[in-house]
Amino acid sequence: MKPLEISKIEVFITGDEKQERPRWAKYLEEIFTTNTIVRITTKDGYIGIGGTITYTENHFDKSIGETIRLYVPNLIGKSALNTEKIWSWMSKRPTVIAKPAMSVIDIALWDLRAKYAGMPLYQMLGGARDKILSYASTPLLDSNQEYMEFIDRCIAEGFRAIKIHPYAVFKDDYPLVKEIQKKYRDSGIRFSFDPDQQYSREEAYKMAKLLEEYDWDWFEAPLPDTDLEGYVNLKKKTNIPISCGGNHYLSLAEIQHGIKLGAWTDIRVDTTVCGGITPMRKLVALAEANNMRIEIQSWGMTLTQAANLHIMLSTNACTYFEQAYPYKPFEVGALDVIRTDENGYVHAPEGNGLGVRMDWDAIENITIEKFEYK
Repeated sequence: MKPLEISKIEVFITGDEKQERPRWAKYLEEIFTTNTIVRITTKDGYIGIGGTITYTENHFDKSIGETIRLYVPNLIGKSALNTEKIWSWMSKRPTVIAKPAMSVIDIALWDLRAKYAGMPLYQMLGGARDKILSYASTPLLDSNQEYMEFIDRCIAEGFRAIKIHPYAVFKDDYPLVKEIQKKYRDSGIRFSFDPDQQYSREEAYKMAKLLEEYDWDWFEAPLPDTDLEGYVNLKKKTNIPISCGGNHYLSLAEIQHGIKLGAWTDIRVDTTVCGGITPMRKLVALAEANNMRIEIQSWGMTLTQAANLHIMLSTNACTYFEQAYPYKPFEVGALDVIRTDENGYVHAPEGNGLGVRMDWDAIENITIEKFEYK
């Protein structure tokens, strides 16, 4: 028997009707968060898990799970040790597989590999450190006063950095930034700003100059990710670090193209969106080769947070972990959770692999659809 030979794959499409439906911009309706989870079992008794989330309006999203079921039957009998081989196989199917679907499978395989090696995943990937600074990533709030109250709660919780998801309407966002700066300019709290790709080039420039004056950490997703020319022009005209949204340009070739153009100050992407651990290792190397930061997004459920955190801990190229706050809506079904300590850090999960145990009874209770192959 070959090591880590895959004998069973289960796919859980989950959505909790009872959970809050956070938004991060005024133009959005209530958001349904779907957590798609893959559990892979091997003949020698190892179990690996991976997850990704999708956000939709009106109802939960089955598309990632439906995509996964087209590919997992062919993984039975393969060795989870061959992550590069399996990733290459997935990327060459006649029907292009959505990268989040590849991500879930790939992360579960890496979880298996690290468990088989008897070590946490971040150590298998290099082990640069065992903790990283965290920033609280806000939801959309209804008023400037609610933002101030939310920031106060974050500070009381231990956060030393906060990313503002504003109204994503320039005329409302500009005074919000001024009010935040006025109240917290001497607090020592670091801020960044993400209007979710909703500004025109002129609005992005005006906001960039304000954030530059206030010395905020970075300006994220001011323009549509596809407006590379706009990003190039904006970056040339301002000194505030400029970051993309991280959900459109996902491959090595696409991101290298953006780097060559000079579109961004850093690379921004999500392990659970770009195809998994296998391509993320290469994107980290790409950032290091270009002497750039890679500021990985990790706003999502615990499995999403864990996969991204392990990548961050494997390198020194990341500044912050993105912590979705408040915590509880993102911890459904997880027995091991990731939270920021009183000094503003998140720490490596305990245990081998991802270091996350799931409450499978709780997962079954919120499962919309389940597939099993063996």
